[in-house]
Amino acid sequence: MKSSTAAKYATAHRSPKGPGDSRPTAMDIIRDENLIGKLADKVILITGASSGIGIETARALHATGAHLFFGVRNVKQGDKVAAQILSDGGSGKIDVLEVHLDDLGSVRRCAAEFARRSKQLNVFIANAGVMACPESKTKDGYEMQFATNHLGHFLFFQLLKPILLASSTPLFNSRVVVVSSNGHRTSPVMFDNINFENGGYHPRAAYGQSKTANIHFANEIERRFGSRGLHATSLHPGGIATPIQRHLDSAALKKWESPEIQAYLKNPAQGAATTVWAAVGKEREGKGGAYLDNLEEVSVEDVALAGKGVNHIGLHSGYAAHAFDQGAELKLWDLSNELVGFLE
Repeated sequence: MKSSTAAKYATAHRSPKGPGDSRPTAMDIIRDENLIGKLADKVILITGASSGIGIETARALHATGAHLFFGVRNVKQGDKVAAQILSDGGSGKIDVLEVHLDDLGSVRRCAAEFARRSKQLNVFIANAGVMACPESKTKDGYEMQFATNHLGHFLFFQLLKPILLASSTPLFNSRVVVVSSNGHRTSPVMFDNINFENGGYHPRAAYGQSKTANIHFANEIERRFGSRGLHATSLHPGGIATPIQRHLDSAALKKWESPEIQAYLKNPAQGAATTVWAAVGKEREGKGGAYLDNLEEVSVEDVALAGKGVNHIGLHSGYAAHAFDQGAELKLWDLSNELVGFLE
């Protein structure tokens, strides 16, 4: 059954006409939810808020009056984006924090700085990421995409978890929103070769592994903490042309130019809509453990459609069968704790 929000935009999502068409933007969701200026008592932390869909996620959530924290790599750029958003009006504050998700020491410092500035956190949005970059290792020795997209956010969550749990209320349970991608379909988590020590590195396979890890991560948060008022959701934002695609090879970029795929692409404001709905939508209250696409919960993908070879852009909804696997989710949780050096 579609959510009422998804139902409102069902026709637009069934017949997309390219970026800027009638599909909703993040700000449309805030207006539909009647949340302009209504969340002044909430605190939201967004990673990657200084570029791509992160900017539009922040812009829409600022309109609610919430106090926003940006976790960004480039503080100067983060300050610039914050100033632009503040100039739009609204009463919400914005704090900009430096965090390099590919550096576990930086994540620890950022979490400590957040805790120094705020004793409240209602929503944590794991939005930042890298995509299809050349093979490289972080200073901690981990494959770059897995480290940035998963391990950095995993440690950040573990360090923020006490504040998230303490901030949960019966009327607004705390939320974690993990921006995954239907790119997760290209690979499960390869527990026997996470760092590609055994060779076989491919940029999109490494990206797919990290995005599957995002889904496992959200599902395991829900399993462990949902009963304590802390819920987690993963999602596919849609196909969006943003700087994250800068490392794609020419063949992959060429596919994005086909008319069929161009029709399904969104602009960044549209790409942020599902994230914003997951973060503050009333229908998402007290819910988690789901994978969202186009403002609704979706189920396992249709394998017949997946075989058409265009599923990497999002011409159909659904997650790969390997993405929801309780055994793998538990295994990844334990391994991630070990890799980041966190003791529960």
